Amino acid sequence: MERQKKLLAIKLLHTLVWLFFVSIIFLVVYSGITGRITPFTWISIGLIFGEGFVLLIFKMFCPLTVIARKYSDSKKENFDIFLPNWLAKHNKLIFTSIFLFGLVLVLLRHFDAL
Repeated sequence: MERQKKLLAIKLLHTLVWLFFVSIIFLVVYSGITGRITPFTWISIGLIFGEGFVLLIFKMFCPLTVIARKYSDSKKENFDIFLPNWLAKHNKLIFTSIFLFGLVLVLLRHFDAL
């Protein structure tokens, strides 16, 4: 039972962290679309690059996933987060693509190319 409680706590934390990063990804896209580029836009971009660096260090796994593995033998993609399995499986591809789109828009706006 203790393992289940720890896994639940990790899933909740992982989902909250995921929501935070999805929010700042969409802030970057919003900034690029509207041209409202603020210090928060640049901080968000930096945080997302930092997240990417962490993922590289952990061989493309979130550190919370690595910790959650201690408490579950599940082979499902979403064993450690409250997301549909298909979204957990394609999460990095989907949100990296959205982020890169937003980043390109921000850079184009910043350098007055739009």
